[in-house]
Amino acid sequence: MISSLRLLLALVFVFSFCTHASGAESLEQTIDYLIDYVGKSNATFIRNGISHTPAEGVAHIKAKYEHFKSEIKTPEDFIRLSASKSLLTGKPYLVRTPDGKEMHLDAWLTDALKHHRDQLK
Repeated sequence: MISSLRLLLALVFVFSFCTHASGAESLEQTIDYLIDYVGKSNATFIRNGISHTPAEGVAHIKAKYEHFKSEIKTPEDFIRLSASKSLLTGKPYLVRTPDGKEMHLDAWLTDALKHHRDQLK
């Protein structure tokens, strides 16, 4: 009887873990989404006052991601460490959307992350 109860509890635990894991997106998948979001945008990326294409923005963000990868545990860490400001000057990265609105890149990506998470629900 006790061994049957243990088996039942183990199966419930495994099933609940598998169900949760299959519905959740991995950190890597979320970061890939954000990088792809940058790459597919028609926005201008501004770093230290110099305009860059989406492809150049992606290349720079990926390089910073590789540099900080061991410190990145959440998508918010990724945005903060890889896509928020210049390490050299401390100036925030900016993005200019096709409609001419200019904003901080980290805020723009945080909004994209929120929208992405809402879509996954």
